[in-house]
Amino acid sequence: MLRLVMGMVASGAALCVPGNHENKLGRYLKGRKVRVTHGLAETVEQLDREHTADPDFVERVRAFIESLVSHYVLDGGALVVCHAGLPEKYHGRTSGRVRSHALYGETTGETDEFGLPVRYPWAEDYRGRAAVVYGHTPTPRASWLNNTICLDTGCVFGGRMTALRWPERELVDVPAERVWYEPVKPLTTEAPGGADGRPLDLADVRGRRIVETRHMGRIAVKEENAAAALEVMSRFAVDPRLLGYLPPTMAPTATSKEGTGGGAADGGFLEHPAEAFAAYRADGVRQVICEEKHMGSRAVALVCRDADLARERFGAPDGASGTIHTRTGRPFFDDVQLTETVLRVLRRALEDSGLWQELDTDWLLLDAELMPWSLKAEGLLRNQYAAVGAASRAVFPGVLAALEGAEARGVEVSALLGKQRERASDAAAFTDAYRRYCWPVDGPDGIRMAPFQILAVQGRNLATALPHDQQLALIDRMIEAEKPAADGHGARLLAPTRRLIVDTEDEASVAEGVRWWLDLTATGGEGMVVKPLQGFVRKGDGRLVQPGVKCRGREYLRIIYGPEYTRPENLDRLRVRHLGHKRSLALREYALGLEALDRLAEGEPLWRVHEAVFAVLALESEPVDPRL
Repeated sequence: MLRLVMGMVASGAALCVPGNHENKLGRYLKGRKVRVTHGLAETVEQLDREHTADPDFVERVRAFIESLVSHYVLDGGALVVCHAGLPEKYHGRTSGRVRSHALYGETTGETDEFGLPVRYPWAEDYRGRAAVVYGHTPTPRASWLNNTICLDTGCVFGGRMTALRWPERELVDVPAERVWYEPVKPLTTEAPGGADGRPLDLADVRGRRIVETRHMGRIAVKEENAAAALEVMSRFAVDPRLLGYLPPTMAPTATSKEGTGGGAADGGFLEHPAEAFAAYRADGVRQVICEEKHMGSRAVALVCRDADLARERFGAPDGASGTIHTRTGRPFFDDVQLTETVLRVLRRALEDSGLWQELDTDWLLLDAELMPWSLKAEGLLRNQYAAVGAASRAVFPGVLAALEGAEARGVEVSALLGKQRERASDAAAFTDAYRRYCWPVDGPDGIRMAPFQILAVQGRNLATALPHDQQLALIDRMIEAEKPAADGHGARLLAPTRRLIVDTEDEASVAEGVRWWLDLTATGGEGMVVKPLQGFVRKGDGRLVQPGVKCRGREYLRIIYGPEYTRPENLDRLRVRHLGHKRSLALREYALGLEALDRLAEGEPLWRVHEAVFAVLALESEPVDPRL
């Protein structure tokens, strides 16, 4: 091998940088005192044999090693290659410190449980323009981190030999023929993340953190928010190996001026689609898609082809073929069997629709709404909303009867009676509003699931790759492919999402979008979400466009703002809404979510995926008006 490398370099077919082992061999050949360990004895023995056949070979080896430079800066400064990694401040420089870092890297001064030095994670802090390609520290899988990549995948320890094609940034690897040398430290561990890199570490998420994202740069997480997320993640969340994504919060549309100064009688609105269409038009987004907003609870489903694949790829426990979790990472169902029943329906629909083959994947991450709302919000309904409804039904009949009796006796109470009748009507409308989203559920019977986006598959982040109309077309095929229950009883699980595409620069199209929303909400719908049709969009100045804004119906908002919110004096007060922080939060969480999906799809180590997922949960604890 040494002859091959020396010959390739001499002919101009290759470049070579030294590593710590070559440096040690070079010092030995110069007569320096070194410890003959870590394979050096075998190398010296081989060189002695070569010396017999070729007396000059050892001297050529010594000269070759001495001629090697610490690192190369290639492709006009876009690529740096060295043995152990190199911070940007050392690129293109020569000194003892630079050479030492290139050969050995940097350590913390500590040793691990195997007696090996703990490497300082310089790549986690790297923000340089040049891609840095290095090795030295074996890792089970090569993956990019902040524009750096370690290609040492432990071939000598029975791992793989990995190469990088540049500038394509494509990885090529082959398995080792055998274990050539038993490692002191195992390449993998049973700890979460240990099969795909180092295990999860509390230091990754504790304290103030900066997460580097490819779509929004650096996003800060405050220490107090990280502490709140750690409480939820450590006590309530699903296994982090199965938690590849948390959905971002969503800002409402700008406050409507429709019906300003009016109340229930003339249809005053707090939210109206005209504001959403105007905002996207101002951002340069011509086509938007209006999607029916299902009144349920947000659910993210990780669906694998089978339990074996789920265990191999994600470390799922025996028998689990995926997971379904809430928007804060908690298991959606307490019953594991119910989770598997829902996953089985999804898996079969994917198979029968041909999407497994078409998307060329064995796993899929799905964003959806699970209904009814009462399925997860029963406590909230019983203790907050139902209590208001029950109190109004107990109070208003007696109040109205007393006032009507007084009026019949000639007492002037007409104004008060009219006001109380309006209040009773508002309270009844409030009760009707939340009752629409509640119905009994018995196991899987009664549950409806409305998928609306395929987030990621093996090797691809579809949240940025596919427009929303194409996403929903694929999901429609899943819904159509769903088979009825084997016994012929029970409703189907999957529900479609109604939608309409609107041209924000066409008045007729905008008017049609407004009518569609009015019809949807008049028949009991919660409202709609307005999104750029292309999905991932930037403004002319490069900033991200809101991925979606919610436009909730007038009657639904009674649940949020109270039975009497439509009264003129209340509407005027509620129209003073401060949306700036909510919009900022939505964009930051969106960028972090996309980063998590990119890392998951590209097969990055668990700790890298978890870093972005955890940050979304941490930002959720930032103070913001919960009604928005």
